[in-house]
Amino acid sequence: MTRIAILDRADMNAEQARVYDAAKQSSGIVGGPYYAYIRLPKLFEACQTLRASLSSGPLSQREQQIVNLVVARHWNAQYPWFAQVRRSLAVGIEQGVIDAINAHGNPSLADACERTCLVVARELLASKGLSDETYAAAEKTMGLESLVALIASIGSFSMTCMTANTFGIDPPAPNPTPLAE
Repeated sequence: MTRIAILDRADMNAEQARVYDAAKQSSGIVGGPYYAYIRLPKLFEACQTLRASLSSGPLSQREQQIVNLVVARHWNAQYPWFAQVRRSLAVGIEQGVIDAINAHGNPSLADACERTCLVVARELLASKGLSDETYAAAEKTMGLESLVALIASIGSFSMTCMTANTFGIDPPAPNPTPLAE
């Protein structure tokens, strides 16, 4: 149950309305945790900018979605999971991969970079860092710039998930692939 009131566009102050309108026009993403962020328009805007920066590369859309699924699953974040399942299917991630991540299993990923995203995200979230072995393998597979983007994506999407959880922002019904218990 949502702990905060969802602001209607008509109830926003001028600065809230400005950043809301800009986000609606550019990405269209104004729901979920952004219901909380809109209370701090500069934060809302910064989150939109960071999301756009990470979305523009160097990680592929599939790599980014693997990361987002792992992070949402780790935090048991209902709304982010819902949104990322929908986005993952749209970029061609198979339902079986989504189901395996949901069950904390090991999905079959043919691409070495996608496997690296999965391993790095899981290890970083579980251990609060990477072992020397995992770091070296990730840097070799992905390159330093992609590894930096990967770590930043994990941190950024963790904030999204924590925000959704804290403020009780639930997905709309029906949710075709809910988080497993």
